[in-house]
Amino acid sequence: MNINVTFEEWINNRNLPYWGTNFGTEAIAFQRWRHFKEAYAPEIVKRAILESEIPVKNCLDPFGGSGTTALACQFLGVAPTTIEVNPYLSDLIQAKLERYDFSTLSNDLGAVVKRSYSISINIDSIRESLPPTFIEPGVKGRWIFDAECAIRIFKILAAIDELHNVKNKKLFKILLGGILIDISNVKVNGKGRRYKKNWVNNRVMPEKVDKIFQLSVTNAISDITLYQQRKSLEYNLLTGDSRQLINKVSEIDLCIFSPPDPNSFDYTDVYNVELWVLGYLKNAFDNNKLRKNTLSSHVQTKRVYSLPPKSSKSLDSTMKGLENVKSDLWNKDIPSMVGAYFYELMNMIETIKSKMSPNSKLWMIVGDSKYQGIYIPVATILVELATSLGFTVDTIEAFRSMRSSAQQGGRKDLKETLVVLKN
Repeated sequence: MNINVTFEEWINNRNLPYWGTNFGTEAIAFQRWRHFKEAYAPEIVKRAILESEIPVKNCLDPFGGSGTTALACQFLGVAPTTIEVNPYLSDLIQAKLERYDFSTLSNDLGAVVKRSYSISINIDSIRESLPPTFIEPGVKGRWIFDAECAIRIFKILAAIDELHNVKNKKLFKILLGGILIDISNVKVNGKGRRYKKNWVNNRVMPEKVDKIFQLSVTNAISDITLYQQRKSLEYNLLTGDSRQLINKVSEIDLCIFSPPDPNSFDYTDVYNVELWVLGYLKNAFDNNKLRKNTLSSHVQTKRVYSLPPKSSKSLDSTMKGLENVKSDLWNKDIPSMVGAYFYELMNMIETIKSKMSPNSKLWMIVGDSKYQGIYIPVATILVELATSLGFTVDTIEAFRSMRSSAQQGGRKDLKETLVVLKN
């Protein structure tokens, strides 16, 4: 008889120091496969279910990210539906939610390691398939991966591709993706990608690649072994543009998400290394297509922007302010992007509302932005727009202060806010 692992066992019975943080989740099973600074704590999901006024049988997250909502739902006995535009993240979510045959995992790891030493690859051909900055000699004396390190990565990847078990193949592939930044010469944060300190003198040897990869897979197998028995094993995962795929979702008892902030930061860039190395992107067209399939929260790709919605005095005021400083902005499309951001998000929220059960709730964790001194109160604007659609406000709760960009002063003057709306 199998006994289900509880949600509390999964999170190690920890006490959350404060809401709205991903603090400490890098030590939690499955979530440690790749750390997400931007994710919210799984305790938010439990709180949302407990504070629901109706029984929660299913839950939607239209911005899947690290899969926090979906994974927490499985432990809490709720069937999750997740939409994620980034194919690497979508595969990562699926790998976390799947069931596995234990007997094959360790055997396949051994097979991958053994085969990777005898397999042949053409490093020049691989160089040609990637952006020129990826592999030594790179461009102007800079590169993301040392040549020997890259050879080892692609030998392991080729060995993984030879596996017959589809689930194990996807698992090992995303775990290899999860270590790429650790074995590279760069680090990635909210400000983009930059080179590690003294990276030229700290070359990554092939032995390090092997050690970290095998440790990552071993840890993942341990997580799967200990925590595979959950209250719910159902899930529905949709990969692609959430603005379109939201129409495929049926009835919704609960909705929880954290959309990208309208801060001109393209989250495609955060996972750029994984997307290219693992073969999700093969050319500039693929990269541009993925960017266009994301919410209008950045200006890194040219697109046709929708006009901002009406029914929000705060948004009207914000748009006027942005237009007044337009000539001083680093990109003239920023006002149009901000307007389109709220148009697209509210279109999604309106569609979600039409599928929500009576008295169900929608939980959003949103962050404010600022351009040239013009503050964008995202939570306030969304509340004003949502109430015009017929939602009632259940909760508005400030989580924490976030630091604005260096160009905007670098102070902790941006709020991250929980907004709970009732249908």
